[in-house]
Amino acid sequence: MPDARPTQTPADPQVLRYLEHVRVEKRLAARTLTLYTLDLERLAQFAAGVNVPLLQLTSAHIRRFVAQMHSAGRSGRGIALILSGWRGFFTWAGRQGLIAHNPVQDVRAPKAPKPLPKALGVDDAVRLAEFDNTGADPWLEARDAAMVELLYGCGLRVGELAGLDAVANADTHRLGRGWVDLQAGEAHVFGKGSKRRSVPVGAVAIAALQAWLAIRATPFGGDGAARLDAALFVGQRGARLTAQSIWLRLRQRSQQAGLTTPVHPHMLRHSFASHLLQSSGDLRAVQELLGHANITTTQVYTRLDFQHLAKVYDAAHPRARRKNSGD
Repeated sequence: MPDARPTQTPADPQVLRYLEHVRVEKRLAARTLTLYTLDLERLAQFAAGVNVPLLQLTSAHIRRFVAQMHSAGRSGRGIALILSGWRGFFTWAGRQGLIAHNPVQDVRAPKAPKPLPKALGVDDAVRLAEFDNTGADPWLEARDAAMVELLYGCGLRVGELAGLDAVANADTHRLGRGWVDLQAGEAHVFGKGSKRRSVPVGAVAIAALQAWLAIRATPFGGDGAARLDAALFVGQRGARLTAQSIWLRLRQRSQQAGLTTPVHPHMLRHSFASHLLQSSGDLRAVQELLGHANITTTQVYTRLDFQHLAKVYDAAHPRARRKNSGD
């Protein structure tokens, strides 16, 4: 296989000196020392393949080796780790006066492809939003249902959701919090870079919020009202829910709804963006709704949208179907 590592011990005397140096003076773990040994043997094999002594390798040689490893299937992360080991060897060689320039110093591994954000399909997103856990505590059920509606219906970040106050007041503005104006149907959030934005709140989300606000203070009547935080979403002790708590509640709710993939808040934000883009095609509007400062950040959703279109094309168009091998 192309990723198989060499297993011989490096024969170059300078490599052996270096390995002894890192073993004794740096006290590297045995596993790390083994990896250094294997990667330097790989380098020695590359050098032998171009008939150049190890300490006479140039940056051009190193880049060629990187290209060979990449074309053989080695990942960018794997190559970066190998380069790190090589860089350490040549740094040591420079300190020993064996070389004038570190040939690995300015060589970088190929960038790993940026993974696409995970988004739910429309059916799964709606299934989660419409899930009604009839056996649950009504107070928790109303709260969690409202949180899902805001995350998916408005594309909020989890920190923005946690930072919402039930009612706007002086502290809301001073402390950089957001709030929901039910009459106007708008959520005013405090996002990244201390930037405020307003996003529309749909009728279903407004109804869910009204149901939640109607019972939000119920467990804290009387003397307990003093413990109730100004937050829109609070826990059973009256304190503002943390982002971590929201993550855990959403994960649990998605499992109860029967979704095969555990859902986290950012997945609902991605779902909001990709579903909106699929329906409207208006990238600039999606940028504004998500609060992205740069349109290039939003353009990742065009890749998601294209994947969706490609799947539809492959499944539906008679000319898209590839023949099986041997047909």
